[in-house]
Amino acid sequence: MLHLILAALLLVQSSKDVASSPLREANDAAQEDWITKVLHYMESNPETLEELMSKDYAVLEGDILLLNDRNAVESVWPSGEIPFTISPESESRTEVILSAMEMVSEHTCVSFHRRTSETNYLTFFTGKGCASYVGLIGGEQPVFVGPQCMLGNIVHEILHALGFHHEHTRSDRDQYITVLQQNIMDGKERNFRKQSGETFDLEYNAASIMHYGGGFFSDNGLPTIVSKEEVMNMGQRKKMMDSDVQGVRLLYSCGTL
Repeated sequence: MLHLILAALLLVQSSKDVASSPLREANDAAQEDWITKVLHYMESNPETLEELMSKDYAVLEGDILLLNDRNAVESVWPSGEIPFTISPESESRTEVILSAMEMVSEHTCVSFHRRTSETNYLTFFTGKGCASYVGLIGGEQPVFVGPQCMLGNIVHEILHALGFHHEHTRSDRDQYITVLQQNIMDGKERNFRKQSGETFDLEYNAASIMHYGGGFFSDNGLPTIVSKEEVMNMGQRKKMMDSDVQGVRLLYSCGTL
C-alpha cells in the first residue's frame, strides 16, 4: 500500500504539469481512482498503518510493536487493575479511549484507572495507525491511536496490551480460514504465519475482535483471508464477542460468567 500512496502523490504532482487536454483529464481520473483506493484502504485497515507508514518502531502483523530487548518477556499484568495516561496530543480522543476501556471492563474483572505513581502503565499516544505491544513490557507502555482508529480498533489494541495475539495466527486456523498468499503485499507474508499460544480451548472465532479482516495487507484489492464457513463479520470491530470476553476472564482469573 505504500507504493499506492506514493503513486497517488506522484499523480497529483504530474497532473499539475499537464495542460488541459484529454491526457490531463485521464490523469485526473487516474489520480482520483488511486487516492480513493488509498483512502479506502487506510479507513478500512487502520491496524496495518503503523507497520506500513512508521519507521520509529519495529512492527509485526500491522499493529504489534516489537521489543528491542530480546531478553524481555511479555506477560500479563499482575492484577486486572491497569493504570493509564493519555498524552496531551491525544486528549481529543479521551471519550472514545474511555469507551474502549469500558467495553473491555463491562463483562470482565479488568479495570482501568488514571495513573498516580505506578511504575507500569499504558499511555495512549497519537500514531499513524493503531498499535500496541502484547502483554506487559514494563514502564510507560505506548498504545498508538491514529486518526482512523475507532472504538473497536482501540479495544483491539487494549486487548493486545492485556496479552492477546491475533486470532488468525492460531495454530488451528487452517481448519477455519484460508490464507490467500498470492494476494498479500510483498514482504508482508510473515504477518500471516501461525503462532503458538494459549487458546484456553476456546473455539476459533473468525468474528473475534482480534481477527484480521479479509483485506488486511492486500496488494491487489482481493481478499487475503477467506473463511471456510459462512461468516458475515470476519474481523469486525464493533464489539467483543463472547469468546473475546471469555479469553480475558480466563487470562485474568475473573471466574466464569
